[in-house]
Amino acid sequence: MNFNDEMKKRVTEIRSIIEKYLPQEEGFQKTLLEAMNYSMLVGGKKLRPLLMQQTYVMFGGHKRVIEPFMAAMEMIHTHSLIHDDLPAMDNDEYRRGKKTTHVVYGEAMAILAGDALLNLAYETASQAFDLEPGNPTVGKAFQILSAKTGMTGMIGGQSVDVEYVDRPLSAEQLQFIYELKTGALIEASMMIGAVLAGADADTVEKVGQIGQNVGMAFQIQDDILDVTGDEAVLGKPTKSDEKNHKITYVSVKGLDQARKDVERYSKEAVRLLEELPCENEFLHELILNLISRDA
Repeated sequence: MNFNDEMKKRVTEIRSIIEKYLPQEEGFQKTLLEAMNYSMLVGGKKLRPLLMQQTYVMFGGHKRVIEPFMAAMEMIHTHSLIHDDLPAMDNDEYRRGKKTTHVVYGEAMAILAGDALLNLAYETASQAFDLEPGNPTVGKAFQILSAKTGMTGMIGGQSVDVEYVDRPLSAEQLQFIYELKTGALIEASMMIGAVLAGADADTVEKVGQIGQNVGMAFQIQDDILDVTGDEAVLGKPTKSDEKNHKITYVSVKGLDQARKDVERYSKEAVRLLEELPCENEFLHELILNLISRDA
């Protein structure tokens, strides 16, 4: 298997799935809809819907019920990026090599676009109830999606991140931020894939542990790339954490330890993955690829 070729193929497939759930750019609120679509289609690895899809396939899933959840997860993630880039947050002008939403459409419209995508995500995920009205796993998947997005998940982690700008931050607090702000959506993506494919509760819990380790590795690698990365490859400015006076894993533990911990978390994710009663070669390679990614 050529991983890069497979990755491109699968990302293209996921992009086409997501596009089916995006709004038509028409009506008096056309500018809002344009801003939403601009943010969704600007690029990116589509990592979260990809992890969801591949976990679903690994456990034998083969139906369309996964698709609205894949689209919803990318909407939630994109909502968080729009708000992350705002002047009140990280004040970034580029994302994925393109101008950020607030630069193109203005701050107020960017806030509304993020809000609208978050609402559209739940509306989109709810379409799974129509696809399989008698399937109890759809409700369970919806509960996971909701819980991992809000105050006990992504937004909760983001709130602590914002509160502690220019303030001392312990290693424990930093881990809390990363587990929620980044890890929660990755964890939810994999858990939803397992739940919808019919995995039992113990297996879903282990899948969640895999996702948590992947999330930590992914976020620490982001911190490393913010210090060492190439802006042209990343598609966004480097040293932004330093500019925004943010405490990161690198600033707390140093670059060498951060690199060791990316490898440690990634290997733990792979170890747990190999304990599952089924396998997916591409998913295995995807997780390993997080160690050495440069963007």
